[in-house]
Formats: sequence, C-alpha cells, structure tokens
Amino acid sequence: AMKVLTTLRNHWKKTTFGVCLLSWGGNWLYGKHCDNLLRRAACQEAQTFGNQLIPSSMPLKKATVFLNPAACKGKARNLFEKNAAPILHLSGLDVTVVKTDYEGQAKKLLELMENTDLIIIAGGDGTVQEVLQELSDANANLLSSCVQAAFSKIPIGFIPLGKTCTLSHTLYPESTNQVQHITNATLAILKGETVPLDVLQIKGEKEQPVFAVTGLRWGCYRDAGVKVSKYWYLGPLKTKAAHFFSTFKEWPQKHQAALTYLGPTERPPEEPEERPSRPPLYVRLYRRLRLYWSPPPKEIPQEVTPEDWEELKLSTVELSIATRNRQLDLTRTEDFMDICIEADAVSKGQFVNRGSQKMRDPHMCPEGSQCIQASRCILQLLEGTEGSFGIDNEEYEAMPVEVKLLPRKLRFFCDPRMREQMLHAAVQ
Repeated sequence: AMKVLTTLRNHWKKTTFGVCLLSWGGNWLYGKHCDNLLRRAACQEAQTFGNQLIPSSMPLKKATVFLNPAACKGKARNLFEKNAAPILHLSGLDVTVVKTDYEGQAKKLLELMENTDLIIIAGGDGTVQEVLQELSDANANLLSSCVQAAFSKIPIGFIPLGKTCTLSHTLYPESTNQVQHITNATLAILKGETVPLDVLQIKGEKEQPVFAVTGLRWGCYRDAGVKVSKYWYLGPLKTKAAHFFSTFKEWPQKHQAALTYLGPTERPPEEPEERPSRPPLYVRLYRRLRLYWSPPPKEIPQEVTPEDWEELKLSTVELSIATRNRQLDLTRTEDFMDICIEADAVSKGQFVNRGSQKMRDPHMCPEGSQCIQASRCILQLLEGTEGSFGIDNEEYEAMPVEVKLLPRKLRFFCDPRMREQMLHAAVQ
C-alpha cells in the first residue's frame, strides 16, 4: 500500500488527471443510469394506456409525427427514437413518422391529414412553423373551408427536440433534464388535456401568408441575437460580446415605421365540442314546409359601423408583435396580441444588459416601452428599409406587413398540471 501511495505522489500530475477522468466518467455513467430510469418509468406509464381495452369495432387512433432530423444539431432523430417513440408505440397509437427534411411535401401532408386523429410535431420552433405553413398551404390550395375548419380542430402535440422550443414553456413544466422534458411532453399527449393557442397570420407582399404561434420581432436585439453563435469561442460571454460589438454601428440604431391598428375584439363563447344530434326526417320536412308557406320577414339591413383604426408613427430600438400564448389566460373575455414599441433612447450599457434578458425572453416588454393591445395591425416601413424580421425565431426579409390575430385557432396538448395552474391563476 505504501508503495502505491509513493508512486501516486511521485506522479501527482498523472494521478490528478486520472482522478478527474474517473470522477467525470462516474458522473457520466450515473447520469445515463438516471436517464434510463426516467425512460423506464415513462414507458411503464405509457403501457397503462396501451393496456386499456377498446371495442373491436373501434379503430386504433392514428397519430402523424412530423420529425425534423436536423433539429438540435442533427441529434433530434436519435432523441426522438430513444425517448419518445417507445412511449408512443406502447400507448397503442398507430404511429406514422414523416421526416420534414425535404420540400414540396404539401400533397403528401394533405393525404395524411385526411386520415389522422392527432398531429405530433417533433423538433423546435422552426419545425412548428414549417409544419403549420405546409399544412396551411395544402389546405388553402386544395381543400374546402369545411375541411380547413376540421383541420383546425385536430389536436397537436409538441415534442421539444430543437435548440429553441418557446411553446414548451407554456405547455410543460420546466425541467433541466432533457430526457425528462421529452418524456413529460410525450406523456402529456397521451393524457389528452388540450389548451387553445392563438396564431398570427402575417401577410406581406407575397400572396401566401406566414403563420406564427409566438410572434414577430424587428430591431436591434433580434439582429444582435442572430450573431451570438458566431462568438462561440467566448463561452458564457458570447451573448454580451454580440450585443457589445453591434453597438459599434451608428448609434442609436432607430427603426422607423408607421403602424395602423385595431383594438381588441370581444371573445365569443366556446363552441360545444359535440354538435347536437340531427332531428328526425318528419321534423325536418315540417320545418321546410313551414318556411315555404310562411317565409320569415325580410330583415332591414343595419348600418355597418366603420372599423376604428388608430394610426401611429414610431421610432424604436425594437418592435415586437406577440401572441398571448406565453401568458395563457383561459378565462379572458377579449382577444388581442401585444405590440411592444421600445424607446429608441437606450444607452449602450443598457442595450448590452437587456440583450441577455432578451435571449431568455425574446418578447419581453421593458419598462418605458409603449404597449398596445390589438386584434389586427398594418406595419408600413419607410422606403429603402433593409434588415430582417424574426418570425418564431425564423428569419424573413423586412417588408410592409399586415398582421391579423386568429384567436384560439389551434388546440395543443399540454401537461394537466400546467392547465390546472392556468385555471388556478385565472381564479386568483
């Protein structure tokens, strides 16, 4: 034993390196073991859904999974197959996986949509937007309004596999463990609780609109945020560096435009999930005959009141137009989107500090900003304006746009605990 201790002391550098390596290896193996326990527990829970008896006349529920293999730096496919796929298969769902790594999928998506009970999007913010865009293109080009309405009622599950997964903050509890976050999201789909989410329809000079579930950003913080990855070699300082170096341009960087908007709209009552049963044939015949012999009196057309548009000239360091999906209130009586116009008088120090906060919460509205609630708006840019918009973290060329709120357009599966929290917060 003394000989071993002497050898270790004489080669202290190698000993230190070996101890560090063993500690790291042990920690890594323990982490893998914990991840396997999480997967096993989730699969056991999924098995209870799969063991439920269903009548022989009832077909299996069909789930269409849209998987983006490129998400999370190409790791998404492996993450899905290890953590989510076993849960879905054990639950008794009839699963079809479609990879979203090629263009021109509209026709194939359309065929799948005609025969699916639920949609699952596996990826990040970009995947959500890409799938919604492809489906809306297919619906707009090839389907009747009746089928479009049916599509908006198909519940959507979101499995967070990407670098940015904004929706997961609303739908699932926070978790630092990626495996737990993915398994929680997959189990939430099986539990069947849903919440309605708003969608923004953003229409520019092109014919086809873009859809967003989070919102649109235009300004300096967005431009600096895109460049953060270029400073990867600075480690934890990369965010501050990107914002600091962006202040070397002309300062303050003002974004000028004209904004026209309409205020919030009153929320209509929830439509019943199930339609009332059709009356018998003799009742329908009686109603038609009664209408034929005594038609209802003609209604006097009422004067339509002109919409109350407000106009505003703005000069800002950043403009954001966001849905209320991050602060979901299931009991509110009005529908609106939040427009945040940040003051253009911001010091370089404030800009760098606020930039780090914006990376965590891109649509935060700092103190001193002008906040507007609107159901629809038109953003007119000055002639010669360059730059880009960020729409759900995807980059688009800046141009004049009309943004329209589509309230409660899509239903997303969520963790029952999160829904309970939303309802509890609304009561308080």
